[in-house]
Order: sequence, then structure tokens, then C-alpha cells
Amino acid sequence: MAVIEDRRDHPPEKSYTTTLLAGGVDVIGHKIAEEAAEVVEAAAEAGDTGRDHLIHEAGDLVYHLLVLLALRSIPLADVETELARRFDVSGLDEKAARS
Repeated sequence: MAVIEDRRDHPPEKSYTTTLLAGGVDVIGHKIAEEAAEVVEAAAEAGDTGRDHLIHEAGDLVYHLLVLLALRSIPLADVETELARRFDVSGLDEKAARS
């Protein structure tokens, strides 16, 4: 996350992260959707090859999500806080409270 934030604050000319950040939510969001689909596909693959593929695709998905968070200046700690807030809350109860 620190590297991504540094590239946001001091964008190098030749950086994929810089390109994503310049594209904004539309570009990063498209990549997140693409990578999420690839994670699901890889999860269906069997054996060690499938496991390795899933790890690779999960890394891509997490990276692009971190770029989106950095774009919006949301530290990963804020996401961790949100997850901790939910710790003793049933997922079903939490969803019902949103309605």
C-alpha cells in the first residue's frame, strides 16, 4: 500500500500504477471486475496448478483494490477497522440492517 500511495503522490512516468490512478474509478473498476471474474474461474481449477493460478489471480485482484483505495485516499487500516466492527455481528443480521 505504501508503494501505491507513493506512486499516487509522486507519479513516475513509466508505472502501471500511475496509469491506473490517472484512469480513475472507471479504469480501476473495470480491472477489479475483470480480475474478480478471473479469481472465480481460477478457484474452479483443480490441483496444484489451479491453486497457483488462484493465488496469482487473487494477488491481481487485491492489488487493483488497493489502487482504488489509494485513489480515494482510504488507508487499508480503515478497511481493517470496518471488518473488526463486523466481528461479532452475524452476516445475515448485518445485511438485514441495511434494508
